[in-house]
Amino acid sequence: MTLPKSNRTLRILLPYLTLVFVLALWQLVASLGWFLPALFPSPVDVWHATVEMWQSGSLFKHVSASLMRVFLGYLLSVLVAVPFGFILGQYRLLHDALTPLVQILRPISPIAWIPLAILWFGIGNKPAIFIIFITVFFPTLLTSAAAVRNIDPLIIKSAVNLGARNRDILVKVVLPATFPSIVIGLRVTLGIAWMIIVAAEMVGMQSGLGFMILDARNFLRIDRVVSGMVIVGLIGFILDRGMVFVENVIRVKWGYQSSF
Repeated sequence: MTLPKSNRTLRILLPYLTLVFVLALWQLVASLGWFLPALFPSPVDVWHATVEMWQSGSLFKHVSASLMRVFLGYLLSVLVAVPFGFILGQYRLLHDALTPLVQILRPISPIAWIPLAILWFGIGNKPAIFIIFITVFFPTLLTSAAAVRNIDPLIIKSAVNLGARNRDILVKVVLPATFPSIVIGLRVTLGIAWMIIVAAEMVGMQSGLGFMILDARNFLRIDRVVSGMVIVGLIGFILDRGMVFVENVIRVKWGYQSSF
């Protein structure tokens, strides 16, 4: 259904109006003096702190470190979990054998792995990448396996009857059929991974947004703490929109309805 032009304009402007309202309310509360400026910085103070960190080069350093760790851990986990999930979904005996182990490991918080990750990999990027790998692996594995098991067997039989080989069945039947479920799981796990990296970087790290926020807290620079929190949120939003864009490109390629 096509929306009237006025409604479409309002739909576009509404998020920006909401953001302006929140910033104005935040500035008003900070200006009333109910809280100490050092403990409740205004948006202007946070902006100045952000510019200060950007000019010093520290902001770019910490953002790039966090993004690199999330990207590597996320990519490695997806490359392992999705194919393994397809195998679990296809072979019932293997699925039944490994499901108890997976269900025992899955509820363990990724944060609980931090001490072991530091002992195993030392200080640096490797423990953080491992934490992201664990964060993404089990949800992606189970989502992929469930998506394969939910494919209508008649679709597979029809493809075989039409002469499709194993590779054709995988590329032209299994992947398109499982795509909607898997991509939703990937979007969710990317958001979780971005949240977890901030917590992981607060322990045993010397760079990253988590370290930056913790370091600012130690020096009572609450304006920098809030700046880091806002940056984490903005980057998380950008990552989610990026996943939506990729999803829609593939949807169009495979004939799904666009979700724009």
